[in-house]
Amino acid sequence: MDLKQLTYFLEIIKEENITKAAEKLHIAQPHLSHQLKLLEDELNTKLIQRTTRKFQITEAGELLQKRGEQMINLLKTTIKELNDINEGITGTLSVGTISAKGDTLLLKKINEFHKAYPNVNFIIKECNTMEILELLKVGLIEIGIVRTPFNSNEVESIHLPSEPMIAVYCNDTYFNDNKNSINISELKDKPLLISSKFENMLLDVCEVYNFKPRILCQINDARSLLLWASTGMGIAIVPKDWIDISKNINLKYSEINEPSLITRSEIIWTKNHYLSSVANHFLETFI
Repeated sequence: MDLKQLTYFLEIIKEENITKAAEKLHIAQPHLSHQLKLLEDELNTKLIQRTTRKFQITEAGELLQKRGEQMINLLKTTIKELNDINEGITGTLSVGTISAKGDTLLLKKINEFHKAYPNVNFIIKECNTMEILELLKVGLIEIGIVRTPFNSNEVESIHLPSEPMIAVYCNDTYFNDNKNSINISELKDKPLLISSKFENMLLDVCEVYNFKPRILCQINDARSLLLWASTGMGIAIVPKDWIDISKNINLKYSEINEPSLITRSEIIWTKNHYLSSVANHFLETFI
């Protein structure tokens, strides 16, 4: 399998039609069909089930599509890195970030970095922590911003300041007054909205205080979680920095007085992996 065959295969999948793919690639349809057959013969597996009426990618084809797209993107990244060596602080920096940090910390840092290095472009991928780790592993991003806890021995990191958990709500009906802080026991029997990432952390601390929290809903998207809280349906339990993405929503919050309810974000990159000069300079802004 060579790069040309892989490119042909990805175009066929994209168009879901060999004739249309051949037109896009500016090659003859019989030649494209032959290249697909050669690829399937070499891999000894069927990549596409095709009849006169139906086009369907196989499980093996789906895997090759995923890996092929990663390989093509990795090749593009490598070319950019080589150009970066020759040209200095120019090029494109790819960063994966959790949603809250993308709208706050990352936006601020990139704005500052852009003023110093105006010839650098950015690709920002907003994902969850596990997706960011996977993107780093396959080389599709150089830097990730994730939230602890996560399991990986394959990354280097810079610790960011820790964040306490807060209770976010839209009115005073859940508490007697507008408190700056609350005790964990004050959440007993109240409807809670929480991301699954922090569910075990909350369950563990509530068990220490001898009650089981009433989790009304699990919502993993930060903005959606805060929007639900704004309806009055429940209290969102989130890291304190999440409140920064809800400035246009009428919400109040109280810090939870519980040392074990602490989260931390980290800047991460792959161990023993080439980092472009752009990425190295960007990391320096966090030190």
